[in-house]
Amino acid sequence: QVQLAESGGGWVRPGESLRLSCAASGSTFSRNGMGWFRQAAGKEREFVAAISHGGGITYYADSVKGRFTISRDNAKNAVYVNLEMNNVNVADTGVYYCAADRGPLEFGRSRQTAAYEYWGQGTQVTVSS
Repeated sequence: QVQLAESGGGWVRPGESLRLSCAASGSTFSRNGMGWFRQAAGKEREFVAAISHGGGITYYADSVKGRFTISRDNAKNAVYVNLEMNNVNVADTGVYYCAADRGPLEFGRSRQTAAYEYWGQGTQVTVSS
């Protein structure tokens, strides 16, 4: 059974840091790109970051570049994908979703929600003072 489970969300003040984690199991995700998306209230889900199957290539939305870092660990029975969020601001508020790409990471395609086959339930991140 495929399962993606996010954790680490919560409330933080502007300028602080937060680390999100995702555990993906039930399939051979070690061969696929992985991504993080977010959705603010009343808005569409948007791309945040993606990482190649080996972890050597990463892509970021312009709004988070230089502040967020995506990483992954391809363990034996699961793939762990982390999102380190630094210097957060109010615009970073939303539900953050971990997702497994249908295939290898591709620059344009992997920024689209349609590229991802499996999704987690999401974890809420709230940035406010």
